[in-house]
Amino acid sequence: MSSAVTADMTVYEACKAMTADADTSSSQMDQFESMLQCIGTSNAKSIDTFFLIYASSLVFFMQAGFAMLCAGCVQHKNVQNSMLKNLLDACGAALGFYSVGYAFAYGGMDYADPNKTFIGTENFFLIGVDDLMFWLFQFAFAASAATIVAGTLAERCQMAAYLCYSLTLTGFVYPVVAHSVWSPQGFLNANAVNPLWGVGVIDFAGSLVVHLTGGATALIATYLLGPRRGRFYDHRGNPLEIPKEFPGHSVALQMLGAFILWFGWYGFNIGSAHSISGPHQAQVVSLVAVNTTLAAASACVAALGASYIHDERKTGEGSFSLTYAMNGTLGGLVSITGACGVVEPWAAVIIGFFAGIFYFSVSKLLVRMRIDDVVDAVPVHMTNGIWGTIAVGLFANSDRVKLVYGEAHDAGVFMGGNGTLLGCQFVGVLFVVGWVAFIMFPFFSVLNYMGWFRASASDEVEGLDSRYHASTGKLNTQVGPTARYGQSNQRLRRTLDTMDDFKTNPSSQHHSATGNRQYNEVNAANDARAISIAAGGF
Repeated sequence: MSSAVTADMTVYEACKAMTADADTSSSQMDQFESMLQCIGTSNAKSIDTFFLIYASSLVFFMQAGFAMLCAGCVQHKNVQNSMLKNLLDACGAALGFYSVGYAFAYGGMDYADPNKTFIGTENFFLIGVDDLMFWLFQFAFAASAATIVAGTLAERCQMAAYLCYSLTLTGFVYPVVAHSVWSPQGFLNANAVNPLWGVGVIDFAGSLVVHLTGGATALIATYLLGPRRGRFYDHRGNPLEIPKEFPGHSVALQMLGAFILWFGWYGFNIGSAHSISGPHQAQVVSLVAVNTTLAAASACVAALGASYIHDERKTGEGSFSLTYAMNGTLGGLVSITGACGVVEPWAAVIIGFFAGIFYFSVSKLLVRMRIDDVVDAVPVHMTNGIWGTIAVGLFANSDRVKLVYGEAHDAGVFMGGNGTLLGCQFVGVLFVVGWVAFIMFPFFSVLNYMGWFRASASDEVEGLDSRYHASTGKLNTQVGPTARYGQSNQRLRRTLDTMDDFKTNPSSQHHSATGNRQYNEVNAANDARAISIAAGGF
């Protein structure tokens, strides 16, 4: 008689029923062996599911880290706006990745199919998807890629533009990159039947797919959006000899955010193993955790040391910058993300050390180029996303690669490789930068041209909290000079809004990151008056 498997059965009872029904002619020993195999498979699947749930939770918790970091870096008058954008990143990513993003990235995966596709074409709205935990983990990655840009555009970006960008990135731009590198039908995938040049691109946890995608988008967006008012130019449009610093309102929140991100990064990197029950998985995930820790620590020390030496040579007295130490740590985490499962611990230290140096150098370079990145997302994520991807081609150990991918067609150049892997890594970098620029530059340019990208001058000076979160405006009644002069708020808005006439005229050139002199000269008088009103001068 057939024994039905019911939901209230234990694993043992269900496996006993299934093995008894499978082959009644088998010997008792064969049935016992089949039952043990069934129990082992069931338990392994449960363990792997919980492992991925836990890793997904850690990655999603990184959203809190991004939110705290961004909130600490902005002025008090923009805190609510910054945090809401972080929240909407997660919401937009969930809806976008559920509807089309996952299908574009992983739809119709088949490791036995040698055909390559540019984009997935199945599993829209999760139809036909059995492994829902894989979706949850990949959604958290997509949300992380989107959130990278939030801090870069802080204090001057309109809400509508941000929502459009978030949906576009998570629903289309990021999925194409993920499909190309992580789907077996992607032309860069290392596990594909016929990988690129017989090797493919190795990106264990996303230095290339997640961080370079988000960082490149951030660079394009902040370049077109332009710097915050007064950051690099005075009210007459003349470049400031020394850029004006806009210190964040809470270093404590920044530090909290950095530690949350470091903590969440263990889920980000370790979870990318996708399983913990395999014969070598314990060895792989242990190495990933160690490398993640060492790279972060090394990068922190390197960035802090570079900052100290720079200040000492410039002013004669060195200083220990907490900001550079925090962001250096994050840069080290980004750099090791792609290589954490395939390099030795000593290599992780080297990768992290150079990540700290690269972060500090590019951060200073952006200031010299008058590109305003509020949270240094570009040097952290883009620069070290590139470095982390290339580092795989330099330090990947063939034995470690075999444990992760089953076989190793090449190793890092410094580990006896012939350079093919390094070449594939460069191709991956060029593809991601090219793809992001191809889509996002026109996208942000259109928003910019239509006047939907940058907040109005009055909103920026008053604070985006006052503009977009009026119901909580009482929180700001004692913050900022405009709040001390109630009637001046309306006068300030009327005065500053006249500046927007220039950018709403299609025949005129909109103010951009290059500090367009024509725009500044036309509005210099209004700008000076606005500053006077903001300071309380009637």
